[in-house]
Amino acid sequence: MKNRLKKASAMMLAITLLFGWMTVPVHADDPPLFTIESENAQLTSDLQVVTEIYGQPKPGFSGTGFVWMQNSGTITFTVTVPETGMYAISTRYMQELSPDGRLQYLTVNGITKGSYMLPYTTAWSNYDFGFHKLNKGSNTIQVKAGWGFAYFDTFTVDHADLDPLDVQPVLTDPAATPETQLLMNYLTEVYGNHIISGQQEIYGGGNDGNTELEFEWIHNLSGKYPAIRGFDFMNYNPLYGWEDGTTARMIDWVNTRGGIATASWHINVPRKFDTYQLGDFVDWKEATYKPTETNFNTANAVIPGTKEYQYVMLTIEDLAEQLQILQDNGVPVIFRPYHEAEGNGGLNGEGAWFWWASAGADVYKQLWDLLYTELTETYDLHNLIWTYNSYVYSTSPAWYPGDDKVDLVGYDKYNTIYNRYDGLSGVPNEDAITSIFYQLVDLTDGKKMVAMTENDTVPSVQNLTEEKSGWLYFCPWYGEHLMSPAFNDPATLKTLYQSDYVITLDELPDLKVDAGTPSASITPAHVEFDKYAPHQSDQTITVNANGNTLTALRSGTNALTAAQDYTLSGSTLLLKKEFLSQLPVGQHSIILDFNQGQDPVLKVSIIDSTPSASLSLTNATFDQAVNLQQDIPLTLTLNGHQLTSITNGNYTLIPGQDYTASNASVVLNKGYLSSLPLSQNTITFHFSGGNDAILTVNVVDSSVPAATGDLTIQAFNGNTSASTNGISPKFKLINSGNSAISLNDVKLRYYYTIDGEEDQNFWSDWASIGSANVTSKFVKLAAPAAGADHYLEVGFTTAAGTLAPGQSAEIQTRFSKTDWSNYNQADDYSFQASGSQFANHEQVTGYLNDQLVWGIEP
Repeated sequence: MKNRLKKASAMMLAITLLFGWMTVPVHADDPPLFTIESENAQLTSDLQVVTEIYGQPKPGFSGTGFVWMQNSGTITFTVTVPETGMYAISTRYMQELSPDGRLQYLTVNGITKGSYMLPYTTAWSNYDFGFHKLNKGSNTIQVKAGWGFAYFDTFTVDHADLDPLDVQPVLTDPAATPETQLLMNYLTEVYGNHIISGQQEIYGGGNDGNTELEFEWIHNLSGKYPAIRGFDFMNYNPLYGWEDGTTARMIDWVNTRGGIATASWHINVPRKFDTYQLGDFVDWKEATYKPTETNFNTANAVIPGTKEYQYVMLTIEDLAEQLQILQDNGVPVIFRPYHEAEGNGGLNGEGAWFWWASAGADVYKQLWDLLYTELTETYDLHNLIWTYNSYVYSTSPAWYPGDDKVDLVGYDKYNTIYNRYDGLSGVPNEDAITSIFYQLVDLTDGKKMVAMTENDTVPSVQNLTEEKSGWLYFCPWYGEHLMSPAFNDPATLKTLYQSDYVITLDELPDLKVDAGTPSASITPAHVEFDKYAPHQSDQTITVNANGNTLTALRSGTNALTAAQDYTLSGSTLLLKKEFLSQLPVGQHSIILDFNQGQDPVLKVSIIDSTPSASLSLTNATFDQAVNLQQDIPLTLTLNGHQLTSITNGNYTLIPGQDYTASNASVVLNKGYLSSLPLSQNTITFHFSGGNDAILTVNVVDSSVPAATGDLTIQAFNGNTSASTNGISPKFKLINSGNSAISLNDVKLRYYYTIDGEEDQNFWSDWASIGSANVTSKFVKLAAPAAGADHYLEVGFTTAAGTLAPGQSAEIQTRFSKTDWSNYNQADDYSFQASGSQFANHEQVTGYLNDQLVWGIEP
């Protein structure tokens, strides 16, 4: 509806100018704000400026050399920036010691900003330290060795290219109630422009039954009430459940006081679950949500027929009863179940704080799916905005339940006493934790809003606005977390609540749907648009205004321009192809904003059937034998696109040096090809549109004599589940010949099907010759075979040494997809479902000097 935000547009512009909210446009072809050669920075005496390492040149650096950081030292430089705000800090580096990465520390203006793991790379590559706040004028930046052993070429500081925070008001539940959709519309309007104030109430009869204590404290301080009130459904449970008035207070807060309700669910399990009988009364002292205090087996909770599963269904039934009351009273809920799942981090539940996460990420997602399906389908509840609590560990993406069952991402900020990086202590931590915010934005590629769903100290309005930290709302925990000056400075909190940037209860619009007011409708409610130029067409929608007046059309927070993006003639709305063609591929919502009633939403599916560019070759062989080296020429079928770049892993090929391009022809130069390692190399061609094209180059060297010596490979699988998000092969290499074998000449290949194209990660958990001496590469087969479309190639550095006759080396490995989706091992060529001891394994192949000496290739 028109003017949902009580802040006028003019005031919004004034606030934007006052706080510098408008970012400096960053374009790919703009030079960076600041770049310094590492050798020109301030270096401690234990660092060296070099051009080679142990006699081996490292060409490709800029300037006169690069800085070799070993196990100590700091690199310091200063940068002057024009305005206080967020800036991106990055380095050009090489780290060829540890496949698992090397830890370093970043400090900005004397404050440690955290530890950073530099990935393994044998080519000069870029590493992003993320976004950090710099002050107008001079700033000091320092990189300090953690584990060290990296080479640094340059450091760059540039304006942060921040996500636009343009989220579509599309709920995962297509049957959402009108009130729930209206609330979602409002939240997406606010997101990135304001922060909504919130406060968690105490539960279970705390504060001597005074649930208003924190709210009146805020009002006495600032003259304002928070707009969002946090509730908890924990007391509605099958054990000791009792009516504490939570549901009634939620109805009052939303329907009488005009606020927004959010709710968590600290649902308990019996401590002694093995002796518990379903339906029995259990005193609250004998119930817990901590995994260390119960023998409840969470892994069984998603298996129908188990007692754990039946118990979970009882908890859902009790919850659904209260949610039904809320739905009947027109109350939407920002619902945050099974929160803080990762705890202290860990993929398998080892860091879990709550029972629902103790069985690991896969079970947790199944538990989320079960709850979502039961509430929306079995109990027909559609008044929920599903909120998932995330963190920013390396394992965090593995816990995410998926875009189809999450509407909003939350983060619980507790860093005033612990986990703070502002260099202070004993005072409230008013940091806006902006770097964390944008990491959470990236978790869903910007498709979901991000909120501070719990916190101790509320960030200051200055930090929030200067850092462009777009948290949707904040919600301090009750008691001392809000009211103690150790956590919140009253003056800062008062300034925040009284600022125009913060939305309080009195500034919320009317979020109720008047059943007596006729609403407009549209036909159809869903259209599809193809970006392929010959298929593009305007989309026609019939509008039944039902006596209302159309005031605007919106895509996210952007208003469409009449005559340019659309036309309205009588009841015919025409969305122009020029507008639709600018939308990215995916699902979008166009909101028709009427002066009253429920606003209809047009779902728009954007597809692109534009033919992709292609190569004349998909496979080629390059022989490194000096007299046989040849360029590889290719012809491109562009289909209207342009070649933009060519990459090999993290390395971008240099035109004129590594290849030449003319019109629709490309020649890969033999000088570059001769630098590639033996085996299959994936060269990716990137175009201005459509899909990338892949050329697999098999690099051989026919001048290398055939290998001498024998090699036997034994193996077994550490994880024998048919479906798993991690494959865990364990290898033993045995020199069964009569002469020593250099491990640097050895490669192993484990064959499998990837079951979904995703990037992959590799870990060497333990190796008798040292995990740092183990290398890895994922290779896609040019022609899939039975049980294999990829293989993992394991190799060794020169530091791995040699195997004397009769000697063996053991390597325990793991690999997974970056999105932690499952593999089906059952049909993998190299997989063995049985066996837990090393045994000869011919489905794992071994190579000496790239010649097959063990096993059978698929």
